[in-house]
Amino acid sequence: MKIGIIKERKSPPDRRVVFSPHQLKNIENTYKALQFVVEPSDIRIFSDESYRNHGILVKEDLSDCDVLLGVKEVPIDALIPNKSYFFFSHTIKKQDYNRKLLQAILQKNINLHDHEVITDSKGNRLIGFGRYAGLVGAYNGLRLLGKMHQSFELPKVENLPDLNAVLVELDAITIPNIKIILTGSGKVARGAREILEHLKIKEVSVEDYLSKMYQEPVYTIAKVMDYNKRKDGSAGDVKRFFKDPTPYESDFMKFAKVSDLFIAGHFYGDNAPFLFTRQDAKHPDFNIKIVADISCDIDGPVASTIRPSTIDNPFYGYDPVNEKEVDFRNENAIGVMAVDNLPCELPKDASEGFGDMFAKHVIPAFFNHDKDCILERSLITHEGKLTKRFSYLQDFVEDKS
Repeated sequence: MKIGIIKERKSPPDRRVVFSPHQLKNIENTYKALQFVVEPSDIRIFSDESYRNHGILVKEDLSDCDVLLGVKEVPIDALIPNKSYFFFSHTIKKQDYNRKLLQAILQKNINLHDHEVITDSKGNRLIGFGRYAGLVGAYNGLRLLGKMHQSFELPKVENLPDLNAVLVELDAITIPNIKIILTGSGKVARGAREILEHLKIKEVSVEDYLSKMYQEPVYTIAKVMDYNKRKDGSAGDVKRFFKDPTPYESDFMKFAKVSDLFIAGHFYGDNAPFLFTRQDAKHPDFNIKIVADISCDIDGPVASTIRPSTIDNPFYGYDPVNEKEVDFRNENAIGVMAVDNLPCELPKDASEGFGDMFAKHVIPAFFNHDKDCILERSLITHEGKLTKRFSYLQDFVEDKS
């Protein structure tokens, strides 16, 4: 079997890759019938030479590979017909901007596996960059805090070599006496929590967070049933909420009244209540001054996130009174960090973490007859057609949705 590691071609450039040179060599040593081929790239975090130094073949032509692995969407003109691909296609939610990509994949008879739907039998995602989004998102939120308070300066993550260097920078700052709310319970929230724990910021219960004053910085983790409540006043149930959130309304304002910094690491599902609306942000008791929105749903559950920001310019201000963007230094502004490609800032660590997961969960499936159905569940297109699990995309492909 021959697997190709493709060059990332999407703009803006993404330096991440599925596997590091060291990881590829370890996999080849484990599976003797497997060979990797790496397409040359001048932007990848690991140089072509580093792959060659590990004995990995580097060449332009990947047409003889059985499987092609990438990170971001592959431009249509770079797709090789009749191949199997793995990448984040950003099509499963019927994203309009990738409709033509999915159409081309079907026309070119490509078997597409999407990283986003590589799951276990219960539907839990097995691989992704969530942890690194959380790490960088929390760091960026604190970087914005320093700028708005004019109390400390943190460098951009993209200018640092790795996560260890990020942590060293954090060791040099002092967090003021603030309250931080972190939403979520998945990999993103856990990544953000790592940053808060490294800073030795005290974690407190939701109850204490809402009711007590502190003489030190503290944070709490709010889960779905902490910031949502049933409209009829009866007890909430998280399983029922995920099945049908319409009987619920937001209870986030109780956190907004006592919080200074909000790190949004939650997953937002269709029809769920917004955490806070534009009207909520106008309330005189709304106290949040900084929002690090890692979830980055535009004009959605976090009202201050009116557009994505960029790695080059990660911060902007939201004026809740006039509902418009302003400079984040404006005295009336809520400072917003809403970079939607955060793991790109930490390409080395993110690539190695992703590679560890892919090697553990996906590579064995090629050699054990896919006994755990890892490949089957992640397959979106097969032999020019949508697979049964993704047949709901047919109208989208035909431009009828």
